[in-house]
Parts: sequence; structure tokens; C-alpha cells
Amino acid sequence: MSRRILITGDTHIPDRASSIPRPLLSYISEHSPWETVLFTGDLTGESVLKWLRTISKSLYIVQGNMDYLSLPRQVTVEVDWLRIGMVHGDGVYPRGNPVELSKIARRLGVQVLVSGHTHADFTRIGLGGGVLLLNPGSLTGVWGGGGGSYKPSLMVLEIADQECVVVKVFRLSGDVLEHITSNYCFKSGVWS
Repeated sequence: MSRRILITGDTHIPDRASSIPRPLLSYISEHSPWETVLFTGDLTGESVLKWLRTISKSLYIVQGNMDYLSLPRQVTVEVDWLRIGMVHGDGVYPRGNPVELSKIARRLGVQVLVSGHTHADFTRIGLGGGVLLLNPGSLTGVWGGGGGSYKPSLMVLEIADQECVVVKVFRLSGDVLEHITSNYCFKSGVWS
């Protein structure tokens, strides 16, 4: 049986958005409670924090550059065989730089590094192939200071077996919830 992790962030509620778009909120609710939720920061309001606690059995959040709540700047968590690190990403230049993110992952000793701040989702294999870089984009699709996709999005990470994962990106384009699936395996210390 695979383990499913909800990865999301950058809601900016209530300062830039008033709510999470209904199609994404419905998807999250249909699969609640989530065993694990990873939130990349910039929730900006306590209402989002309260909501996250209702949808998750195990919640991990990092502080974004727009958060004024007392939250950690980085988190590491182990789920099954996988060691996952998480940072907001506001100290990485340019935003989402895979070389800098790979260095953070190496320092944390993780196979997967989750980050936010770009407001545009991406999945990449980092420098040297030893880390999988995941960014869920913005759950509300709001402006991010340095651009962004303006498309609300989230990710689901499924840990399939002792060396493979499935990454699913859900992106709202107009009224259509697009779904993109990628498979990755970690063998001999390298993702492929």
C-alpha cells in the first residue's frame, strides 16, 4: 500500500487571496484526513493554520517570508524509507535555483527537498541526481513578488515501494483541474 503526502503552500490568505479555489479545496477535502501534509509557508493567516490541522493527521509547516507566526525555518521528516526536507525557499536566488536547493538538500541529508516561494510548481532532479526537488506552487495562484504561474496548484507525493515514488501535480487552468503524473526511482543514491 502506498503512502500519500499532500504538499502545498503559499496561500497568502487573507492578504492576497480570500479563499482556496473550489476545485482544489474539493480535491483536498475528498481525500481528508491526509496522513501527512507538508506546507511550504506563506499561509499568512491563522485561519489557514487551523484549517490545515483539520485535514491532516501529521502536519509539517515552515515559515515563509510573509509569515509572522512562530514556525520553524526548516523541517525534516521521515516517511517510510524516504527522508524529506522542507524550506520556504526565500533565501534562494534566483527563486527556485536548483543548484542552491540541491546544496540545502545535501546539508539536510535528504533525498527529497520541498520548497515554495516561486508560486509556480516544478519537479526536478537536483545537482548530481541525489535529490528530488519538489515545489507545489501556490494553492491560491496569487502573485508572488517575483512572478509565478498565477495558476493555483498542489502536489501529492505517493511513496510506492522501497525505492520509487509517484509525484502528482494538480493545477487549475480556468475551471479545469489538470493532472500530471511523474514516476521517479531512487537507486544507488541517484534519482531517475
